[in-house]
Amino acid sequence: QVQLVESGGGLVQAGGSLRLSCAASESISSINAMGWYRQAPGKQRELVTTITSGGSTNYADSVKGRFTISRDNAKNTVYLQMNSLKFEDTAVYYCYARKVKPIWTSWGQGTQVTVSS
Repeated sequence: QVQLVESGGGLVQAGGSLRLSCAASESISSINAMGWYRQAPGKQRELVTTITSGGSTNYADSVKGRFTISRDNAKNTVYLQMNSLKFEDTAVYYCYARKVKPIWTSWGQGTQVTVSS
């Protein structure tokens, strides 16, 4: 099973930017989809964005126009560029990877993003 390690979280002022990284332990070329979920204290996990092996992307309405997901197959890494951050973006962000055949899902340990007002 692929191991995922997130990094890049931290404290940022509202309106600022952060870039999260998700490093995989093996090739990500054959992984059908990778992306990011987030979870704030006391709230349910929320899907933020997904990128497929073919490069298609999808974003939650709350982050459209502000967040950008990308992948670098040579580095086995997925990135999440977060711009114009809002207080409501404060959460632990989790990287995930999903295969369809066979079906499995892998999760990173999470990285904290805190946006101050």
